[in-house]
Amino acid sequence: MCFARRRRIAVILTAIVLSGCAISHRDEVRMGEEYAQQIESELPIVRDPETNRYLTVLGDSLARLVDTRSLAWRFVLVDSREVNAFALPGGFVYVTRGLVERTIQMDQLAGVLAHEIAHVTHRHAVEQLEKAQTASVGVTLVCILTGVCESPLARAGIDIGGAAVFAHHSREDEREADAEAVRTLVRAGIHPSGMIELLETLLAERERRPDALEAWFSTHPTEEERIANARQLVAAIDSAVLATLTMNSPRFQAFRDRLASLPPVASMRP
Repeated sequence: MCFARRRRIAVILTAIVLSGCAISHRDEVRMGEEYAQQIESELPIVRDPETNRYLTVLGDSLARLVDTRSLAWRFVLVDSREVNAFALPGGFVYVTRGLVERTIQMDQLAGVLAHEIAHVTHRHAVEQLEKAQTASVGVTLVCILTGVCESPLARAGIDIGGAAVFAHHSREDEREADAEAVRTLVRAGIHPSGMIELLETLLAERERRPDALEAWFSTHPTEEERIANARQLVAAIDSAVLATLTMNSPRFQAFRDRLASLPPVASMRP
């Protein structure tokens, strides 16, 4: 990230620390915009209009059900083999190509998006910053101003330029995001079991290839607990309602086929 951009983000955070005030909606959006510019200048982004259109339509269909602040949502597909998804304050959601390639039905991708949307609408990352105003934010400022926190994993969209605070969440945040995601999916007419199925797929892959999903499990811990909790949430839904919900669609399959037809992912920089 360029030094000027680091300084702009640092100014926002410093003002918050010195004022001792809660982070406003305006500041939240400004931070998200700055980090989004940084991430999209550092990471390879899929620029194909057709795949981007589908991701945006699916994301918007979920976000509009829960957004009470009229955020300008942006859904971005990162052209990386890494398996991950994360969200920035203000409504910026990122999903890697490696994760999408592991989904086989629409409800699985929708579950990922609904979970990340919930982190934004519940302001989980913003709350972390507010709680850390006198300590951890100082560390974050050092990361932003010096770039010492950058690493190969950072370039995969996790710890990039001090943005790690927006990718890591507490167990309570993860539970809340999953619960909100289940409710959002049902409201959207999408079956919530896809979220569970994808988590199980990733767990099974980790058992076969322990290092393959490092990025995902570093930012989405306690997957076994998440699966158990999600199963309880789904079990509590009326079976008659579940029977009406959609799991897949031709448009999703066309999206997956289109993505597969694009040039292979280039190797990430070391």
